[in-house]
Amino acid sequence: MIAYASRTGNVRHIVSRLNLPAVEIAADRTLSEPFLLMTYTDKLGEVPELVQHFMDRNGVYCRGVVVSGNSNFGHGLFGKAGDTIARQWNVPLVRKVELRGFQEDYEAILRNYGMLLKKPV
Repeated sequence: MIAYASRTGNVRHIVSRLNLPAVEIAADRTLSEPFLLMTYTDKLGEVPELVQHFMDRNGVYCRGVVVSGNSNFGHGLFGKAGDTIARQWNVPLVRKVELRGFQEDYEAILRNYGMLLKKPV
C-alpha cells in the first residue's frame, strides 16, 4: 500500500500513475499494514506537519519513502523531507522526484515497491 500526502497535487498525480493500492494521509488515519510513504517537502526542507503526525502513529509500518520536490530550491533542500524521514525512521529513501516526475521515476518506484513490500507489481 502507498500512504501519501499531496498539497499541490504533484504527489497525487504520481500515485495515480502507479495504479497501486493507496490511501491519502488524514489527521486521524491509522494503518496496520506495511506501506510506502510518498510525500512532499514543506517550506524550506521540512517534513510536513501532517506527515510527521502520521508517522508518529504509523511509522513502524513504513518500509520506504518517496519524496516530491522542486530542485529550484537547490540541492541541499531538494526533497529534504525524504532525507529526514529516511534517517528518522531508518527506512530507505526510494526516490526524490522532481515535481510530478517522469516515466523513469514511476518505473523505479514500482521496482522498489515490490521489493520493499514483498508484493508483485
